[in-house]
Amino acid sequence: MSRKLGVCYYPEHWPEDQWPRDAARMKAAGLTLVRIGEFAWSRLEPSPGDLQFDWLDRAVAVLAEAGLEVVMGTPTATPPRWMLDKHPDMLAHDAEGRPRGFGSRRHYCFAHLGYRAEAARIARIMGERYGRDPRVVAWQIDNEYGCHDTTLSYSPAARDGFRDWLAQRYQSTEALNRAWGNVFWSMDYDNFDQIELPNLTVTEPNPSHAMAFRRFASDMVVAFNRAQVNALRPLTDAPLIHNYMGRVTEFDHHDLGTDLEIASWDSYPMGFLMDRVEGDATHKATYLRQGDPDFQAFHHDLYRGVGQDGRWWVMEQQPGPVNWAPWNPAPLPGMVRLWSHEAFAHGAEAVCYFRWRQAPFAQEQMHAGLLRADDAKAPGLTEARQVAEEIAALPEARISRAPVALVFDYPSQWAWEVQPQGADFDYFSLCFEMYRGLRKLGLSVDILPADPARLSGYDLILVPGLLSLSAEMTTFLAETPAQVLIGPRAGSKTPELTMALPLGPGLYDLDVTVTHVESLPPGAGRALTGGGQAERWIEAIESPIPPRITTEDGAPMLLSADRQSYLAAWPDPEALSRILRDLCAQAGINTTKMPEGVRQRVMGPHRLVVNYSPETRIFEDDHLPPAGLLWKLAS
Repeated sequence: MSRKLGVCYYPEHWPEDQWPRDAARMKAAGLTLVRIGEFAWSRLEPSPGDLQFDWLDRAVAVLAEAGLEVVMGTPTATPPRWMLDKHPDMLAHDAEGRPRGFGSRRHYCFAHLGYRAEAARIARIMGERYGRDPRVVAWQIDNEYGCHDTTLSYSPAARDGFRDWLAQRYQSTEALNRAWGNVFWSMDYDNFDQIELPNLTVTEPNPSHAMAFRRFASDMVVAFNRAQVNALRPLTDAPLIHNYMGRVTEFDHHDLGTDLEIASWDSYPMGFLMDRVEGDATHKATYLRQGDPDFQAFHHDLYRGVGQDGRWWVMEQQPGPVNWAPWNPAPLPGMVRLWSHEAFAHGAEAVCYFRWRQAPFAQEQMHAGLLRADDAKAPGLTEARQVAEEIAALPEARISRAPVALVFDYPSQWAWEVQPQGADFDYFSLCFEMYRGLRKLGLSVDILPADPARLSGYDLILVPGLLSLSAEMTTFLAETPAQVLIGPRAGSKTPELTMALPLGPGLYDLDVTVTHVESLPPGAGRALTGGGQAERWIEAIESPIPPRITTEDGAPMLLSADRQSYLAAWPDPEALSRILRDLCAQAGINTTKMPEGVRQRVMGPHRLVVNYSPETRIFEDDHLPPAGLLWKLAS
């Protein structure tokens, strides 16, 4: 598998006579890929139909002459001002019904058919110009779908699209009323035009209504992306990519990924630590300049599962302080190098740094690049050059199947946002804590959708919080030779977000029924036999099976029959570690207790050991300094 380094570049930001110098410096730093064009619509088409591509032609030529390959972006995340004059109703609206206006980016509603057609039009024009150009080796469609909370729109366009979507899905209001239970509170509808979006209601809307809207919103992102895919696909053989974000879950990435060859994501470890990773003040202080030890890896493994045949990139890698988190420290020396190697150990084909030069103007002035705004090199450039030299010496290897699969399901995230039942119950957090527990035991993990065809061949499968268990999935979990851990909250609802009847989880060969649930506030955890406690969420269960773990007052919390186990609580880290160790032992998986902040990832015959800790750690007789890494043979 080839490994490439790249950078995000904006030739429209700089004098044209500077482009050759920039290109030469990129090449000298060991970079080979350059992403351009994704925010340039106002310069490509300054007024409707006035196409100005000559400057972009010259930019592609300059980069290619320096020996660089181009990743071309479609500019649809930043529609120009004249587009709003042409389509004044294209803006998304927030949950209070206020339009989200022009003046930054992502100012469009995915459900607006007029803007969708405009996006497909500019994609087709670009494909006609560069689709067969061998200098363009890949295409990025749009930029960071869902960023800035832009998936859920409460606009008139979304309302009209939602009504049509409901009519297609349910065919009649009678069927919709039955599916949603609209007899409750006299919410029956006589025709689809009566149905509004699930906002601005007196109290919470019907959860089935809200869940349907979440499914619709996700489908609109997929449809918007597909319009550009359909425009580009006949015009190019280069792979199509989108750059996803960290902990953006409002649309189903698996659905969208079926239309693309490569998944990519934008990795900002320190920014994410500040505003997207749960953790107390001590945890965040410890990893302030490194990022969370598991957050990046989680997304590497998630998006490898989204990409076709496991193909994925890091399209934007943090090279220094960012501008958008509550606080923005500089990375610990060596972390840019560590993040890059870690991505390659998880199977990345490319790591691209954002950005080449820090911009001295507009919203991202405080966002570091590989160069400072005055053209001097920034610390990230030195580390990028070191990575380029090091990956050239690494042996070729492909990612190997991990022993453990973790199921991550986007509709489950929507369901538990709509109906959390506890202020701190969050599906992403539940899955992430299980992933973290596996990583602390030295394990590699594959993150996959709830698809039996893709879950075959693993030794251990974790299925936390899965909204509903289809007959196909339930059969698979009963018949797979893997050890399986299911729950909490799995199989408790229908896809419409009504209660499963008979009561869930409805497993074959594991006789367990959840009779009721409790959500626990912080500090109200319940001690478990053997150590640790249940926190956040606990279920009352009926079963003839003797429990493996109970609360100290005897309530069953973990039940097993044959290879299936059901977990009826959210375990704290101590209890989770014990549960996972035991399951791994039953599955024949060796575990290793990792030192604090140290993680490893197997890639073929090799493994990468990294130290996120701010202190030197000893692992297998090796001394790993802060931000240290070591490639070793897999044991």
